[in-house]
Amino acid sequence: MSSQPKRYRVRRSGPLRGVVQVPGDKSIGHRSLIFGALGRGVSRITGLSEGLDNAATREAFRAMGVAVQSTDDSTLVHGVGLRGLQMPRDVIDCGNSGTTMRLLAGLLSGQRFGSRLIGDESLTRRPMGRVIKPLRARGAHIAGAAGAKPDELYPPISIAPLVEGEALKGIEYSMPIASAQVKSALLLSGLYASGPTAIEEPVLSRDHTERMMLALGVPLQTAGASVFLDPNLDWAGGWEPFEWQVPGDPSSAAFPLVAAAMVPGSQVSVRDVCINPTRTGLFDWLRLLGVNVSHRPTGHGAGDEPMAELTVTHGTVRGSVAGGELVVRMIDEVPVACALAAVSEGSTEIRDAAELRVKESDRIATMADVLRAFGVPCEELPDGLIITGGVSLHAAHVESHGDHRIAMSAALLGLLADGETIVDGAESVDTSFPGFVALMRTLGADITEET
Repeated sequence: MSSQPKRYRVRRSGPLRGVVQVPGDKSIGHRSLIFGALGRGVSRITGLSEGLDNAATREAFRAMGVAVQSTDDSTLVHGVGLRGLQMPRDVIDCGNSGTTMRLLAGLLSGQRFGSRLIGDESLTRRPMGRVIKPLRARGAHIAGAAGAKPDELYPPISIAPLVEGEALKGIEYSMPIASAQVKSALLLSGLYASGPTAIEEPVLSRDHTERMMLALGVPLQTAGASVFLDPNLDWAGGWEPFEWQVPGDPSSAAFPLVAAAMVPGSQVSVRDVCINPTRTGLFDWLRLLGVNVSHRPTGHGAGDEPMAELTVTHGTVRGSVAGGELVVRMIDEVPVACALAAVSEGSTEIRDAAELRVKESDRIATMADVLRAFGVPCEELPDGLIITGGVSLHAAHVESHGDHRIAMSAALLGLLADGETIVDGAESVDTSFPGFVALMRTLGADITEET
């Protein structure tokens, strides 16, 4: 599930213009595959990302006896019901996908067969204690491995089966950090529990799992940052197959749209982007910076997710502060926000983003290195960055450290730098946005990909 090494060559580019479509949202794609696999019949999913992360989830269910057929325009998932998964013959390889590993950890904790979840080198360094520990608390036989920190658990994750007559317990859990992956793992495990699952977050994280469960008739209640699932209530005990469209990924749409905000004379539109309020933090922040962002509603996708065509027109951008609830809603877009901050007027401060330390790379440290390589003054904070914008950028030779969002953010900086910028480790972009270079070239960007 790995790609051969790639690098980008990027040169200063003129105005970017056009209307494009980005890959389907990864988070919604993972969950659509999961709920399709657990449904009673054949579900049809359109717009699923061709990236490696969603492919990891698809292959995991194939390994557990779920037939998944992919064509050019749709994916058919032959659901086996809540109790129809089969024990995989081998380990389940999650590749670089933390979402695959954490959500499957929850789902597989409720099964009567054992399983083992592994990942690539990058994923194996990412902490898993925050999902393992609450699953253990509700009775799951789940274990992680020792790693860099003595009090933390890491992949591989091993899950022993529940024996006959044994079930997961109900749980009331106050999450120390808002996390859609941990919340979703607990909700998926809650489908197999003997009692209710009650979860409270400090602030509401992305709520795709809750929206899908409600759309499928699962006995779920939500109130602000709280969610309550009681499988003992009167319900069908499962759901019928569905036809869902996966909306465009706002995290992918961020790159062409922020590029338009950065490059003078640009105007770029992206069709059918997910505008779930838990995912639009970046676009709300762009408006605070003075960026001209407009949207035109285009309907609803999987789990009743709202979609819109988003348009960004270049204009003067001023620095600002991002923190708290806003950062939770734009956590994946912080690297590209740093790229925009580099060309904004004045200082930009990003706080409350400590979670970025344990993503595919330490995104705070890595983006600080990238910005400095382009000549941008910045100060690294424990939970963020202070970036001084408005300086002239010079070309740089940077390394993505296996992080797709770092690679694409560096490429955007190269569009405004004097000389030729080289970004190594660009193969990481295949996890989420395999058509990134082709899309940017259609808009007028001078960027090439080498293998």
